[in-house]
Amino acid sequence: MKLIVGLGNPGLFYSNNRHNIGFMCVNHFVKQHRISLDKKKGNARIGTGKINGEDVVLARPQTFMNASGDAVCYLAERFKIKPDDLIVIHDDIDLPLGRIRIRQGGSAGGHNGIKSIIGCLENHDFIRVKIGIGRPDGTRDRQDEVISHVLSGFSAEEKRIINPVISRVSEALECLIGEGLQAAMNKYNRVEDENQV
Repeated sequence: MKLIVGLGNPGLFYSNNRHNIGFMCVNHFVKQHRISLDKKKGNARIGTGKINGEDVVLARPQTFMNASGDAVCYLAERFKIKPDDLIVIHDDIDLPLGRIRIRQGGSAGGHNGIKSIIGCLENHDFIRVKIGIGRPDGTRDRQDEVISHVLSGFSAEEKRIINPVISRVSEALECLIGEGLQAAMNKYNRVEDENQV
């Protein structure tokens, strides 16, 4: 069984923020596979189904981003999920807009949602699907501007780049489930295959 979690902040106010790209990707994926996030388990909305012969649980935590670990740890324990079978989709400000990077393990890289999950699981060996949201010029050391950036919406031009990427993440998830981590990394981490500026 795989647990696929998209990170974001709950509520309409945050729904189109860059920080909510994980939610957007899960929403697209469940729609494609006719899975409904109609159950509440712990602090998450979840849905279950079978994809490529594998049982899957898909989730959107209803905690705020910085407490994502509370929801993820509950689900991992409830469904007896090993780190290798946990896939977390999230934004990455240090990747160019539209870049996808799949990896297993590593640090939180400054992402508070991932930091919360690592802290709660006491393990960093889960799989991450990172989606680049870009970093605006001149904000590398300005925390207030970084926060403003991740909590703002995509511009019309950025949406033309990011919308196809959301579909591509669904393909990457299917590859992860059906063919495994190495195959997905080989196919989706290649820069030339990705839609970006």
